[in-house]
Amino acid sequence: MIGASIARWTMSYFAMALAWLFVALALMVAGLGFPSAHLASADTLILVHVVCIGWLSIAMCGALFQFVPVLVAKPPFSEKWALPALGLLTAGLAALLAGFLGLGGRLPASLWLLPVGASLLIGGFGLIVVDLGLTAWQRPVGPARFVLAGLASLCITATFGAIFAFAHAGWAGSIGQSMLASGVPLHAIAGLGGWLTLTAMGVSYRLLSMFMLASDVDDRHSNMTLMAGALAIAIAAGGGVFAIWLSAGLNAVLSVVAVLGLVTTVLYGRDVLGIFKSRKRRQLELNTRMAVLSYVSLAATSLLGLMLVLSSAFAAQVGAFAFLAIFGWLSGLVLAKLYKIVAFLTWLETYGPVMGRAPTPRVQDLVSEARASKWFVIYHAAVWFGTVMLLIGQATAFRAAAAMMTVGIVGIIREIVRTRRLADVESPMRLPDGACAPHLLFARN
Repeated sequence: MIGASIARWTMSYFAMALAWLFVALALMVAGLGFPSAHLASADTLILVHVVCIGWLSIAMCGALFQFVPVLVAKPPFSEKWALPALGLLTAGLAALLAGFLGLGGRLPASLWLLPVGASLLIGGFGLIVVDLGLTAWQRPVGPARFVLAGLASLCITATFGAIFAFAHAGWAGSIGQSMLASGVPLHAIAGLGGWLTLTAMGVSYRLLSMFMLASDVDDRHSNMTLMAGALAIAIAAGGGVFAIWLSAGLNAVLSVVAVLGLVTTVLYGRDVLGIFKSRKRRQLELNTRMAVLSYVSLAATSLLGLMLVLSSAFAAQVGAFAFLAIFGWLSGLVLAKLYKIVAFLTWLETYGPVMGRAPTPRVQDLVSEARASKWFVIYHAAVWFGTVMLLIGQATAFRAAAAMMTVGIVGIIREIVRTRRLADVESPMRLPDGACAPHLLFARN
């Protein structure tokens, strides 16, 4: 990474994603959406899309713009597309949410906003898929293959979403209505399981190895993990659409996908354990320790899903399962790595140009792990508490858990802003001759 180019707009993506995370937490604290409303309600659709597009997808895209060129050791295809893509995603999500508000009767019905929002989102994600896909395709090895599989899953997710949006507006005919009636689980699997999870797995391989000074995962092992995950998404998309076309139901398809998903999780756990065992850095940094908590949530999600299926309670408790997967596993991992990525990129931007010419601090000198650790613990404890409250049907207590999560997120963001402002770096090393303080929302170079 030393000497590597810094993606100019990665911090802008992170800032926008965190802003949407605040919106999601505010909605949960206010009781909008599940569990106060049905999973299929317009209010829940608003909450789900704020989290999955606004928070997780935008954060993931920001990280990929920086790290895909690193994964393949090649320059990005076109860095100029990053900012227009962010604008399209923001406008598209806003239009989509306005359409959902009309669908739920909270605004005058303007269902045409749903296709408009979907089209804008496809435009934004399309720029990202082409840019990152062509960059990764220059050297499609190792973790880059997970990114390519994730981007393919993003295309599937966006296609399903567009069909649903046009169907809600009455513009998709009988086929679109059939997909809307039965295909929502396929949309969720492609988005959460394919786009977000496979991509997070691939990026985590590189970040864990880099930050712990560990050996890369053996290609044979990572290939098995990727094949299991990609096969699950392919069966969900292809087999699911075929089953809907035949009016045969999705139970058989979803059962196969669930087994493959569990296999993928187990194989990924094996790969991560291998990285930890081979690490040369014995003292784990905060971002890695907090990533471990997200892996605990991933294991708990898999165990919870298995128990719910065996007890025939999965349909009744799918909200608790999804909440733990989204906020415990995916959001927990993103927050842990975002904390480190911001510090690392800030160090590269500020002190990389003067290395060897002036005394510079370490990356760890930009953060205060002792102060930040309590916010991560509060966040994860709140997520686990919220999951239990969903399982036992305590909506009011769940809102209290969401408030606790908000406290943790506020603390984490405060630490990230302090890192970006170099607030914990002592003089005279804070800004040696030739170094420039970084801008909060974008990279100067």
